[in-house]
Amino acid sequence: MSSYAAPSRTSGRLKRPFGNIHYEVCGSGPALIFAHGLGGNHLSWWQQVAHFAPHYTCVTFAHRGFAPSDPVAGGVDPADYPGDLAALIDHLGFSDVRLVAQSMGGWTMLEYAMAHQDRVKALVLSSTSGTLDRRGCDPSGGTDYDAWLTAAEAILSAGMAGGIHPAIGERAAERFPALHLLYRSIDEMAGTLDKDKLRAGLRRTATRTLADVRTFRVPTLLIAGGEDVVFPPFLASAIATSLPCGQAETIADAGHSPYFEQAARFNELVDAFLARQL
Repeated sequence: MSSYAAPSRTSGRLKRPFGNIHYEVCGSGPALIFAHGLGGNHLSWWQQVAHFAPHYTCVTFAHRGFAPSDPVAGGVDPADYPGDLAALIDHLGFSDVRLVAQSMGGWTMLEYAMAHQDRVKALVLSSTSGTLDRRGCDPSGGTDYDAWLTAAEAILSAGMAGGIHPAIGERAAERFPALHLLYRSIDEMAGTLDKDKLRAGLRRTATRTLADVRTFRVPTLLIAGGEDVVFPPFLASAIATSLPCGQAETIADAGHSPYFEQAARFNELVDAFLARQL
């Protein structure tokens, strides 16, 4: 007879001024919170929750405007994300947290961590520089970024013409068609959310410079996908070297969603990083 017991799991709704935020809690141990990207929701982290829940209290949530959280009249402003996270952390009663962000989730997690450095024990930024201005983080002064962007836009255009989701990419969609299908299905749960307006809001609020994080003392791991055509992978190392406690890792055979495409390797990197912060 099996002695395995699945980690405990609960879900809830956090009331905010705009409506309610959906969240789920699974497992036990130190608090580990995940913030999804533009193409996701709380379900995006299924491979991370299953891995980390035996040792951490894993919290996933859907950002405001992303189902099953409530829609926002007039559209979503990403400047509201850190306040939502702060309210969720207080609601759950965590005295300290570890944060993992993917792409858009970087806006949420980096801003929260900068405002609450004493409460954040570790920060993982996957395929994102959050509210840092990307071009301004380029050590070449923008030359490398501009060249990367021109090439990336051509690849993105060709991929979308073939029905490839940009957050997965053509190579990953070919290698992992089931994951590509699942990713698209999760993305479509957002329904009528105006993602173009949200993208514009993300660009508008990504104004921080590396000078803003010179004294950022939260241990930070930046993970990049070597085949990413949404976030420049070379920026991960550039940003990490500018942080007092930063490091970078590249998963060579991953696109914009290494946590989704190469979950075992991603989880291994995060596991080792978190263990060093104990």
